[in-house]
Amino acid sequence: MATVAVNDANFDAEVRQSDVPVVVDFWAEWCGPCKTIGPALEELSDEYGDRVKIVKVNVDENPNSPAQLGVRGIPALFLFKDGQVMSNRAGAAPKAALKSWIDESL
Repeated sequence: MATVAVNDANFDAEVRQSDVPVVVDFWAEWCGPCKTIGPALEELSDEYGDRVKIVKVNVDENPNSPAQLGVRGIPALFLFKDGQVMSNRAGAAPKAALKSWIDESL
């Protein structure tokens, strides 16, 4: 399952109302570290399949969702389960560290 682009308009439907846990990646085109973790998130999305949904929110095009969550820097990752934030982390990390964080948060 590939990552899904989410915007302010469909954030609640895609993230808060999801039947499966959701990892939200807040990112921007100009953000080097965001581009660094992008491929790892794509791979993890394939590995988790239908068990975890990984979505990406471009903060430049969609400022409301990150503002509501208090995002101050990117990349910022939030893990939602049953509509609630279970965990969050900021900054780039290797794929293994991202996988570990997701697994521990579930």
